[in-house]
Amino acid sequence: MPATRVRLIAPSGYPRDRAAIARGVARLREADGALDGLDVLDRVEQRYAGSDAERAADINALATLDALPDIALALRGGYGATRLLQHLQYDALRERLAGTNTVLVGHSDFTAIQLALHAKCGLVTFGGPMFDPDFDAETLSELTLPHFWRTVRAAQGRAEWNSSGEHALDIEGPLWGGNLAMLCSLLGTPYFPRIDDGILFVEDVGEPPFRIERLLYQLHLSGVLGRQRALILGDFTDCRSGVNDNGYGLAAAFAQIRGVVDIPVLDGLPFGHVPDKFTLPFGVPARLRAEGSGVRLDFSGYPHLA
Repeated sequence: MPATRVRLIAPSGYPRDRAAIARGVARLREADGALDGLDVLDRVEQRYAGSDAERAADINALATLDALPDIALALRGGYGATRLLQHLQYDALRERLAGTNTVLVGHSDFTAIQLALHAKCGLVTFGGPMFDPDFDAETLSELTLPHFWRTVRAAQGRAEWNSSGEHALDIEGPLWGGNLAMLCSLLGTPYFPRIDDGILFVEDVGEPPFRIERLLYQLHLSGVLGRQRALILGDFTDCRSGVNDNGYGLAAAFAQIRGVVDIPVLDGLPFGHVPDKFTLPFGVPARLRAEGSGVRLDFSGYPHLA
């Protein structure tokens, strides 16, 4: 079997732990990988992994490389991807990448890139692990990387988990989503795709519960939630109540949203700023089934390693 060609791209922040960087590089090489793009590991400009031009060039290079990588792996999240959207060469990226099996994967701030590439190019990308903190973790998750490799090495994928409450549903639609704040930040721009009858998944980190509710209301009042068939809640990490919340927390925020939308809202999806996360393709046909607390999500039609 030929080596899996992995290319690092750095659209956002930079990793700070040199020992972790060495671990991540070693792990990718151990996974029968031919690793490219290592120069991004040494780029630093303020809070970013290089200048805007350098970081945009990481992605635009995918349109001009002599040989496409099997996997283009985002270095890490943070902030910075939004600054690149006006500088991406969408026509060239569409012409080169559409119909190929190159896997573009990341989460968090990478959601902005995913939204833009789907809106402007129709490209399918993946919400999933990044170099930091997933491939370079001191202790690897027993879920994250096995599910990633299993998903990108097959034509069909699956995610199963338990949700709170009782559900009975069987629906189909395009799967999409990512970081909630990033989704809302691009509403009303040319980089937010129009996806109808979809299965939308969201996660976030470090936002107080009232801000999570406000972001979900933004999706609701803008009509986005009303056009979906289901909303799936992932992990909301470090989203703590404040001194003025008086007992209000995430549970109350989610209960409020469930009361105003007319679509099923399921929770418990392992996805977000946590060690355990599924790899989920963005923009492909999916089937969501739930019986009782058990949930199963099947998806296909995504780029995968030959």
